[in-house]
Amino acid sequence: MSGAAALVSIGVASDVPEPAAGSTRLVDPAAAARPPHGRSPLLWAALSQIVRDRSRLGLAPPRVLDCGGGSGGLAVPLAAEGAVITVVDVSIDALATLMRRAAEAGVPDRVTAVQGEAESLAELVPADAFDLVLVHDVLSDVQNPGQVLRQVAGVLRPGGVLSVVAANPVAAVLARALAGDLAGALAALSRPGRDAALDAEALADRCTAAGLRVEAVEGLGVFTDLVPGIELDRPGALAALSELESAVAGRPPYRDIASRLHVRARRPGPG
Repeated sequence: MSGAAALVSIGVASDVPEPAAGSTRLVDPAAAARPPHGRSPLLWAALSQIVRDRSRLGLAPPRVLDCGGGSGGLAVPLAAEGAVITVVDVSIDALATLMRRAAEAGVPDRVTAVQGEAESLAELVPADAFDLVLVHDVLSDVQNPGQVLRQVAGVLRPGGVLSVVAANPVAAVLARALAGDLAGALAALSRPGRDAALDAEALADRCTAAGLRVEAVEGLGVFTDLVPGIELDRPGALAALSELESAVAGRPPYRDIASRLHVRARRPGPG
């Protein structure tokens, strides 16, 4: 669907400093206090810290675009942190839920809903407009991931950041094998398709091909699904797991078996 249905207007963002040369993380994982339900603490820390840093520096709130953001599981909490959010999604029902949740959270003036497809992004939102674009769990559902990323590069302002999250095809094979489904593991390993082209190296290459500079490739959930649930009930276990996940998130080969992959890339140019 190519038409846009903007429910609330959004403001104008100013610039945000780029990380120091050689930096591979946007945020200390310790900043990930109380992430939204079901969200990775590492992912939430990276995104929310961008908003907090701008506030701390006295800059205008960041303009954030959430592609496929649905009912606002990340958009509403980020708006509550002070960001100005546009959510693009094909589902009008999900967008209605988004605006209801934004109103309940007291941030309807910071949220815009736009109905449309990620492949039509350039027709739905302005160019060079966003400080941060989220493309989470979207690329496996589109016909041409490279096209989507090229359009994302066009709507990012120079110096703006892209956050891509995708299910890791390597983890899908590993999970089946560990569950004893060896035939399923072999089938997943052999199955052609878009998902097979979304491993860590392929995601980074696609971002580079779109004209973006990759800053970090991390794994989300390296050990989380491997630890028996009963072990996580022990005192201090969740904190220890969070620390372990943080320690290995950017380190191959641990990163490469994570259940999901997170790529951060930046549009070159002055920030």
